[in-house]
Amino acid sequence: MSTARFSTTSYVVLGMVAMRGPSTSYDLKRAIGHSVGYFWHFPHAQLYSEPKRLEQLGLLRVSEEGTGRRRKTFTITDEGLRVLRDWLAEPTHQHFELRDIAEIKLFFNELADPEDIARLARDQVKQHEERIAEYEEMKQRFGGNPEIASRMVTLELGLEMEYAALRFWQRLSECPPHGQPTQ
Repeated sequence: MSTARFSTTSYVVLGMVAMRGPSTSYDLKRAIGHSVGYFWHFPHAQLYSEPKRLEQLGLLRVSEEGTGRRRKTFTITDEGLRVLRDWLAEPTHQHFELRDIAEIKLFFNELADPEDIARLARDQVKQHEERIAEYEEMKQRFGGNPEIASRMVTLELGLEMEYAALRFWQRLSECPPHGQPTQ
């Protein structure tokens, strides 16, 4: 086990199985799409390959239906829970990572037509307003559920970040930088 390498996906799979209980890869895909997937993107194909790898390492246990679709259901082992808890206890020294195409386009604003930057800003305002509405609806729907109260702190962080981005793009849409259109 000491030579095994674990990715963030490994820990997401372990954490989701630990929180949800027995789960198929499809269950994981759906659960992640309604939770972690809002702020951490990775190919869904990994949700089919990673549980198998973790099972081979003894961190998940698998049971397979004997008939029908022969679905494989994964449960976390004691060793898997230990590995997950060790990871959760480690400090994180990586700086916040943001992968935002709009920010890349904004970086090159001096090469763009000013109206293109204003349009980009207006589009971003709309996108952030939609995400805020979605998050606020989730907060309203799930905020009073004591079983998931500890997970709601992540939603609060997401809301704070969306509101900050909304304020930025609103200001930019009102007063875009004046780039130099290329010839």
